[in-house]
Amino acid sequence: MNLYKSRIRKATHRLSVCLLISALTIPLTGSRTATIYETVLRDNVLRMITFVGPTTYFENARGPNGFEYFLGRAFARSLGVQLEVTVIEDLNALINALGGPRAHFAGAGLTVTESRQALLHFSQPYLQVRQTLLYRQATPRPRDISDTIGGRLVVVANSSHEELLTLLQKDYPGLRWEALRDTEMMDLVRLVHEGEADYALVDSSAYSIDRGLYPRAQSAFYLTEPEPVAWAFPGHGDDSLVHAANRFLTDYRDSGKLEQLKARFYEHTDEFSVGGSQLFMHRIDERLKQHIPLFKEAAAQWDLDWHLLAAMAYQESHWNPKAKSPTGVRGMMMLTRQTAKSLKIRNRLNAEHSIRGGAEYFAKTRKRIPPDITEPDRTWFALAAYNVGMGHLEDARVLTENAGDDPHLWAHVRRYLPKLAQKKYYRTLKHGFARGNEPVQYVQNIRHFATILQWHSMQQRRQRALLENQLPELGNSLVLPL
Repeated sequence: MNLYKSRIRKATHRLSVCLLISALTIPLTGSRTATIYETVLRDNVLRMITFVGPTTYFENARGPNGFEYFLGRAFARSLGVQLEVTVIEDLNALINALGGPRAHFAGAGLTVTESRQALLHFSQPYLQVRQTLLYRQATPRPRDISDTIGGRLVVVANSSHEELLTLLQKDYPGLRWEALRDTEMMDLVRLVHEGEADYALVDSSAYSIDRGLYPRAQSAFYLTEPEPVAWAFPGHGDDSLVHAANRFLTDYRDSGKLEQLKARFYEHTDEFSVGGSQLFMHRIDERLKQHIPLFKEAAAQWDLDWHLLAAMAYQESHWNPKAKSPTGVRGMMMLTRQTAKSLKIRNRLNAEHSIRGGAEYFAKTRKRIPPDITEPDRTWFALAAYNVGMGHLEDARVLTENAGDDPHLWAHVRRYLPKLAQKKYYRTLKHGFARGNEPVQYVQNIRHFATILQWHSMQQRRQRALLENQLPELGNSLVLPL
């Protein structure tokens, strides 16, 4: 009901503004052109251009996704209009498209540089990144940029990274690099991982996500201090929409929602094991491949993301259908005998039965999470409850609320779960002692594995499309409703 009222208020606000604009412009016909902000409200659409990538925009089983997409959608909703997303493959094409019929602004993880500021307007920053030099594991680690001379160094063409190398070349005349077009930073990480390039220069934010998928690409050092990332707007015309964006970003940051969005995409990448990710990638082909249809079928039945379900199975058993723990839980999803019986699963060692049972049990656990906890936190809470039990999770939420933090946010509750192992806390709680650090690590690992699987699927689709020469035509647009 509150959501409905909110939408009515936004629609009424938009209608009022449009009527006011019309009333003001009737006597001024021929003397004043509507501002960009006014045309967005009048046309009921905000047009954003972006790149496909883990830090920008992509689609999965649940539809459009990506940090830039969710931030742009929140901006559109604050205006009470629809968001229209157009994907551009080339940085030059993206900059040239700004101000045209398809693009009011670019939400594409663009670093603010002096040369770009001479051409474009930028919003206030919403991220900070550092330019990171990558090298391949088991090769000598470069100590400064001069160590890359003689090797194959790759960057995205016309990027801020290429601008930096051009400046550095004055001090290092032998410095050379390859500027690749129609390429994103994830591709550069892959080239280093596979040994096709010796070095790459990428943003720290891109590396933090992609390193799980390509663990042999390692960070050598940062070439810059933190640099601002912001939305880009046309350099010509009025700046009314820039001002609207800044108002939104200020409110979004002050509300805490910006930090929540950052945590959603970057928090689970903090703890990273190269060896663990290499083993994970190996087992995708060795073990997972034959079970993917089972995960997809079970996930579809219970409205789950199959990547998340498969990540849970890896955390539980490393995709071993015959797995057994000292406590007696068994199978791919490590179900207890009691849980299997309640789900009418007769053979826990049968991969199909175990996956189906695990999917049903997790879906029912997620349904039990209080309705005022929304996604994606709802899923993280359900994972924690799947691991430690609903009672202990509720105890941690009580501790969270008593401390003045928000029991509806996983980022808050995860800080209090480890306290369930401390006597001064658990003796005051309904369900007593629990090894509360375990569900925190459990959720962290599954988020990490699920992200790797999502990017692995996306890369496979892209590679198949390239081989079949069936990549979608550049500039396809998607209109997304409120």
